[in-house]
Amino acid sequence: MCMLTLPRRFQHLLVFFIAMLWALPGQAAEQVEKGIHYRESDALLAQDDYRYQQCQLDLYIPEGETDFATLIWFHGGGLTSGKRHFPNLKGKGIALVAVGYRLSPQVDVPAFIEDAAAATAWVLENISDFGGDSSKVFISGHSAGGYLAAMVGMDPRWLEPYGYAPIDLAGLIPVSGQMSTHFRVKRLRGDKGEAQRVVVDEYAPMTYASKHLPPICLIVGDREIEWPSRTVENELLASSLRNIGHEQVEFYEMGGLNHGTIVQGAYIIIPSFIERTLKARE
Repeated sequence: MCMLTLPRRFQHLLVFFIAMLWALPGQAAEQVEKGIHYRESDALLAQDDYRYQQCQLDLYIPEGETDFATLIWFHGGGLTSGKRHFPNLKGKGIALVAVGYRLSPQVDVPAFIEDAAAATAWVLENISDFGGDSSKVFISGHSAGGYLAAMVGMDPRWLEPYGYAPIDLAGLIPVSGQMSTHFRVKRLRGDKGEAQRVVVDEYAPMTYASKHLPPICLIVGDREIEWPSRTVENELLASSLRNIGHEQVEFYEMGGLNHGTIVQGAYIIIPSFIERTLKARE
């Protein structure tokens, strides 16, 4: 386990420093493709159709790079809100994919997971046309987006309709994602219990812990100020994966960062994890 701690009085200073550091512009020119429908059929829908509007992705391509790695990013928002956006990782020599997906209450479970899988399959199928390497595709996201990344990257049923499997991914990087069943999913399935009550069923990423998964990097904030149980759930998953023989698991609890500010900390870890993972593979 990697544990980064910092005295509480320096918390705000740390967050400010990280935000300023990663706001610096990258040196590489960029190419951005926006509004790509990751299901061809969705492009035929009326433009005011909810699925037409939501099920799109934006693609950032680093200029001058070839055979580059790609990071798919799912936004947070509790599966009820939020919009697709690029993580603050431009200029790092990797492609970025910002994914939009349908939200509750407009749709029921598992529509948002199906959307995340369809977008992932599109990237695996098409990134080589933009100069990328389809064997170097990582999936990530924050909060609800981290949950979606874990579900698509661990439960094989979501990619299977497209002819892919979790092992086709280069790595999984959930950022403060719920590793038990997401609280919104519990509600949609009729669970009227406490939102923080831990449930582990078919919609929990940790149900699908296996040694036959891609490299995994779990990033969470300080357990004293993170979302309740979030750090413990991720730590339990990391421990479970190691205990069953998974050899490429990293767990980071970043002291002084909460559920919101952990994203800034993750921007430091993600590029190095991608680089380290690809080098180890070579």
